[in-house]
Amino acid sequence: MAVTSAGILLYRLNGGAPDVLIAHMGGPYWASKDEGAWSVPKGEYDEESESALDAAKREFREELGIDPPEGPFAELGTFPYSSGKRVTVFIADGADFELEDLEFGEFELEWPPRSGRTQTFPEVDRVEWVSFDDARKKLVKGQRAAIDRLEEQLAEAS
Repeated sequence: MAVTSAGILLYRLNGGAPDVLIAHMGGPYWASKDEGAWSVPKGEYDEESESALDAAKREFREELGIDPPEGPFAELGTFPYSSGKRVTVFIADGADFELEDLEFGEFELEWPPRSGRTQTFPEVDRVEWVSFDDARKKLVKGQRAAIDRLEEQLAEAS
């Protein structure tokens, strides 16, 4: 069965040009990478026990340490990775969302590999508002289509 994830992509209109909030993935593998090393705040969930939107809100809180804005939220779509993983992305207006009091969630990993030592790393190590063009470069490949879809929806709405 394919792995399912859900996340929240906040956007804001910054002087007419939209920005999105993305997170740089934490841990030793991503530490020296930038392009293709960012993600929508998201995480895995069980479709039988939790709704995608509830999972997206939970994962946002777990990864960033703060609640997402109140919404409203709209489902942008479900985007497949080449691995078969599927990510359902919700959007919300983040114009008034403040990046204060962030406390990134953590995970444990054997590091260095095969060392027998377990270390703790942040799930994400920073978040930034970036332009659509920068997001397309920075996001992991499987999430770039979400930027295209959001851009289309904003163009249709204006």
